[in-house]
Amino acid sequence: MTTFVLVPGAWKGSWAFEAVVPLLERAGHTVHALTLTGLRPDDDNATVASANLDTHADDVLRLFDRAHITSATLVGHSYAGMVIAAAADRAGDRVSRLVHLDAFVPRDGESWWSSTNQHFRDLFATGAAATGYGVLPPAGGDPRRRPHPLASVMQSIRLTGGYARVPRREFIYCSGWEDRTPFVGLRTRLQADPEWQVHELATAHNAMREAPEAVAALLLDEPMANASAHSEEAGNAGGCGGDPRPTPPE
Repeated sequence: MTTFVLVPGAWKGSWAFEAVVPLLERAGHTVHALTLTGLRPDDDNATVASANLDTHADDVLRLFDRAHITSATLVGHSYAGMVIAAAADRAGDRVSRLVHLDAFVPRDGESWWSSTNQHFRDLFATGAAATGYGVLPPAGGDPRRRPHPLASVMQSIRLTGGYARVPRREFIYCSGWEDRTPFVGLRTRLQADPEWQVHELATAHNAMREAPEAVAALLLDEPMANASAHSEEAGNAGGCGGDPRPTPPE
């Protein structure tokens, strides 16, 4: 059986995967969904201000140590693509598979800030204006969202080669928000790289909420035809209770 470690993007906690976790567990797998430092309900302002990308990578590595994880499928959504890359680079041989779920796939020296587009840099700058260290979530979304540590999206990643040695690396491109996604160029880059598998889901950014069955199907290595069918069913059912409003990369 597989051990899945699920890492949410900006503003969110482990609850972001609440519709996917039971599907993986029902298939007999072990699942750990993380809430990163600075995004826990009881984190104070000092914790939010001091958390950066290294802090978040360490969150993942501490879970590996605590749960005695020796072979993980590490999944990161959006901003958390930065986190899982940094963690995998430092994890030795404890990561067997990486899945970047509509997520950034950084090269050494890049940051979330340098990798996204100007629209979302402006969005985050506006969100951080009140405090200078915590990015407020856009209005109208899930009330459980928390201010995201600005330092984590500004810090450049340092990759030493461990990340590139993970045996299996995958990118899931969500094609349902192409007017805003910062991942078009990334998809093209990875499609040309024989070391990467690239999948596509016809959802907006928050695929875990809009089409959890399709996300689970990809994580469980079910045929893409099944994943597509799950995605269509989710869309026809109103996105499994999802919010139809556009969502930014987190």
